[in-house]
Amino acid sequence: MELIIDNLSKTYSNGVKALQDVSLEIPTGMFGLLGPNGAGKSTLMRTIATLQEADKGTISLDGIDALKQKNEVRQILGYLPQQFGLYPRMSAEVLLNHFAVLKGISNKKERKELVKALLYKTNLYEVRKQNLSGYSGGMKQRFGIAQALLNNPKLLIVDEPTAGLDPLERNRFYNVLSELGENTIVILSTHIVEDVKELCTNMAIINQGQVLLKGNPREIIDGLEGKVYQKTIAKLELENYKSNYQVISERLFHGKPIIHILSDTNPGNGFSPIDADLEDVYFSQIFGIAANPKSIV
Repeated sequence: MELIIDNLSKTYSNGVKALQDVSLEIPTGMFGLLGPNGAGKSTLMRTIATLQEADKGTISLDGIDALKQKNEVRQILGYLPQQFGLYPRMSAEVLLNHFAVLKGISNKKERKELVKALLYKTNLYEVRKQNLSGYSGGMKQRFGIAQALLNNPKLLIVDEPTAGLDPLERNRFYNVLSELGENTIVILSTHIVEDVKELCTNMAIINQGQVLLKGNPREIIDGLEGKVYQKTIAKLELENYKSNYQVISERLFHGKPIIHILSDTNPGNGFSPIDADLEDVYFSQIFGIAANPKSIV
């Protein structure tokens, strides 16, 4: 099973170029689509999910033309959008059963077993009779995954699923997605670097509608080894360092900024070499496009 996206473009009526010649090959497993808010991630997800038209390009899912054969795609698609509505006064069990009916699962016994299995898979069985209004954010997201799995999809799209979740709920969600990724194409669209680092064997970074980088996260990180340096500086020095070095990230520690810079050679001046991580890769790409759009490949 493979999803192939070729030269996909979308420009909105206000002139915003949401997607610019996006090309990706996504195999079975967890695929991370990483980018800031407004990068074009949701536009791409909605287009793959047959909810939005593209201006040009093609999407093929296991030989199905996703832009023309929408019904065929929907039969093997599970989709959890960034925002989705629930009936707060219904229990998870009742609502999931209702969704199963809408999906065409007419056999009552089969439907009951499927609902039970999905509630166990998403760790919601013990609270299955509780109204959804009493669910935490993480529980609601896990219910969203349960309803997305009703048709046993070959492609599962989840858009910003862990935003706002506490660490415990995020880990529970990771576990559910990891298990699904063993036999399904799972596209995880997020701006949270840790999500991709923890879950995905393949990834792409997107910004301003363009794919900046794609590949295996570990191999991508290896490409920055020996090029990332760190230094603790005074707050008043920050702008000066940004003018003289390629600063890719900054954070405060005990009130003082710690900056990471990108350099092909040891910059000296008190900088220490550090092991690169996916966050360094992400910021180097995002800030790179802002500073020098011509550097995009």
